[in-house]
This record gives sequence, structure tokens and C-alpha cells, in this order.
Amino acid sequence: MMKRRTMLQGMGAAAMFAGLAQLEGQAAGGACYELRVYHCYDGKLPGLLKRFREHTMALFERHGITNVAYWTPVDDGPLKDKTLFYIIKYPSREEAKVRWKAFASDPEWKAVSAASEADGKLVEKVDSTFLELTDFSPKA
Repeated sequence: MMKRRTMLQGMGAAAMFAGLAQLEGQAAGGACYELRVYHCYDGKLPGLLKRFREHTMALFERHGITNVAYWTPVDDGPLKDKTLFYIIKYPSREEAKVRWKAFASDPEWKAVSAASEADGKLVEKVDSTFLELTDFSPKA
């Protein structure tokens, strides 16, 4: 637990969550946030970023998944050049399941994913954590 906390502090997690609060203001009734962390294979982060920039974000929006913010580590360390952090928003936890399932089965997503991984998989591991804004989060 301590190792994970130290790692998150080193990544500027406080600034990351403060940025989320500024972007989103206050918690909306029932809104659900998901923090996703993609751990890439060596040399594959640029391909993942390109896929998000050119396709994934628009596909999320099409399926009712709101893009909140995206980050990559800037400090030297084991996560630099290998990790993407992002937060997305859903109307509720139940809708998160429905919308993620629809996204994952979208034929365009399947084609984009396959094309981007023609030279090998991009992501080695995905961590997912569902979050809700506190009532004391700063307002935008």
C-alpha cells in the first residue's frame, strides 16, 4: 500500500485530481468517474496516444462516455514513456457498464484497435478505478 501511495505521489496524483475537480466543478447527481491507467509495452505509448487522439476519444463520445482529461508522466521513472492516465465520466455506474460494453463491441473500434496493433499489442496491463467527486471538490 505504501509503495503504491508513494508511486502515486511521485506521479503528481494530487495535481491530477485537482485538475479533474477544476475541469468538472462539482459532483453532478449520480455521475460516475473512472480512472484508467494503461501500462504500455516498451516503445508502444506513441501508438496508443495516436489511437486515442485520432479515434478512441471520438468513439467514447459517440457511446456517451465523456472524456475528462488525459495525462502522461513527466518525471523520469518506470512509468515515463510507458503509461497513459485518463479519466472518463458516465451518468452512473450502471450506465458505465452499458456504455463500455457498447464501445467494446463497436465494429469501428474493433477495426481501429486491430489496425493499431498490427505490429503487436500496445497495452500490457490496464488498471481501472471508479471514483466520485467529493462535496468539497473545488468549483471551476
